[in-house]
Amino acid sequence: METLFNRLLEVVVRCRDCEDRKANVRVSIQLQLTGSNPNPHRRDLVLKLTDDKDPYFLFSLSVSEEDFQSLKVQQGLLVDFSAFPQKFIDLLELCSSEQCSDAPRFVLHLTCQSPEGPAHFSVVETNAFKHLNHLSLRLAPGSDRDVRDHLAACLSAVKAEKQALDVKLKKTEEDLSRQLSYAQQTLCERSKELEKLRSDWTHQTSSLSSRHAEELQSEREKSAELQQQAERLREELQSRLAQLEESCRDLTRDKYQQEAALRDLQTKLQHADQESQRWKQQCQAARRENGQLDSELQQQQSLVVRLQTRVAVLEQESRDQQQLMKRTHDVLEATQQQKESMKENVDSKAAQTRKLEATVKSLSEELLKANGIIQKLQAEVRALLGKVKLKNTVTVSQEKRLQDTSQKLQRAEQQLHDLEQQLADRDLQVEKLKEQLDGTVQKLNESRDVLKTNENVISWLNKQLNEKQLQKSYLPADGPRLPLTAAPLQDHFLPPTGAPAAHHPAPAPPPPPAAIHSRDSGGLDPKYFERRDDSIPVYGLSSNLLHKELPQRAKSSAYFSA
Repeated sequence: METLFNRLLEVVVRCRDCEDRKANVRVSIQLQLTGSNPNPHRRDLVLKLTDDKDPYFLFSLSVSEEDFQSLKVQQGLLVDFSAFPQKFIDLLELCSSEQCSDAPRFVLHLTCQSPEGPAHFSVVETNAFKHLNHLSLRLAPGSDRDVRDHLAACLSAVKAEKQALDVKLKKTEEDLSRQLSYAQQTLCERSKELEKLRSDWTHQTSSLSSRHAEELQSEREKSAELQQQAERLREELQSRLAQLEESCRDLTRDKYQQEAALRDLQTKLQHADQESQRWKQQCQAARRENGQLDSELQQQQSLVVRLQTRVAVLEQESRDQQQLMKRTHDVLEATQQQKESMKENVDSKAAQTRKLEATVKSLSEELLKANGIIQKLQAEVRALLGKVKLKNTVTVSQEKRLQDTSQKLQRAEQQLHDLEQQLADRDLQVEKLKEQLDGTVQKLNESRDVLKTNENVISWLNKQLNEKQLQKSYLPADGPRLPLTAAPLQDHFLPPTGAPAAHHPAPAPPPPPAAIHSRDSGGLDPKYFERRDDSIPVYGLSSNLLHKELPQRAKSSAYFSA
């Protein structure tokens, strides 16, 4: 037996001699296996209607596959026997969903003509036009045997349910007993902990109360001491105020000496006057910081003097550098054809010099900005000192604003410190630039010495050429001639130290090289005739001049042939 559906549904019961009534009837649909040898898998659909309140209410119907065929023909059903149980259950589900509405669409009807006669169980769809009967089944009332079997089945089900409930109840009682004992034990422990906590709390409360009373007394004593300190501080501030007034008069005398500079700063002073209105609310901090500002003012003035002196020195050095560069540029233009190999080096040094000039100029601008900031701070200090007398009436209400003013003054001090640090960095940069400039000047001097040496060597060569031409003009026409080679002029006219000097065949023996150098050097130091690894060859610097003069003199000399 397989149960497919078992639920209480609302059914309209119609009897012949009674009025229609609605009753909750349990509808049960089951599939019962009734197979025999010819068809061992045959199943019948069993429908039962029972009432939980009336044990004698029983209607049943058993539909086999052959009975369903005749039922299908009679009522025009469109489903087979295999699908009929599910479609029937769907209709019952529709009725169950509609039974809570005021006007249900699908209704179950149970109609019986007599109490002992058969009944018709119908599924009816109601609308405003008609009542449409979807399915009508003829149920047979249960016999005494059927009722007894039904009651026995119900009793066995109730007994099984009772046993299950007894087992569940016993288990629940055991669980509850165990939980109750655990809860009682826990409650006892928690009660002990609560008593302990209460005693601890009472002890801590008493100790805290006594401690609080002692701390309150000490705080009162501290408050009295702070009040006394505040009185002493107020007296000290008043004495410092007198000193500040004296300083204010001194600063007023200085004001007349700086009126020329103040005329240029009238626009800035207007903004400073607007800020002074806000500074009126911050006088207490100014009183406390005026002493420090006086010392800082002196330091700033001395710093300004040092910075101005340094700027003047830097400007003078810049002008000297410009004049030096101008003279160097003139010298370089005069000798540019003879120092093509040094042009790139001089250009780089000139670029470095321009960078130095730009750096000095930027340092001057930054110093001017620093002077402007210092003058602005001095003006603010003078304005604060001038307003001190007006600020005495609001001293008490300005205690809360002291910290803001102190922070602003600290920021101003930090800015001054940063400016000093920047100036120190600039000084280091200037020192480095001076060192680079000194190196550049030294190299330029060395280049100038080399150029001067080259000029002396060129003049000495010209003199030697002239003397040679004069000597050759007195020799006979058929005398020996000097052969021309492709060696550089330096090899002909400047023999290396220790090498034998070239001589011409003549009756008299040739003089020694030292005598030739002492006689033909033209007053030059012998070191200019020595070969050095870092020297510039003569023919490399004055090749144009030699090439211009040698051909002309060769044409007029008898010892130089084409």
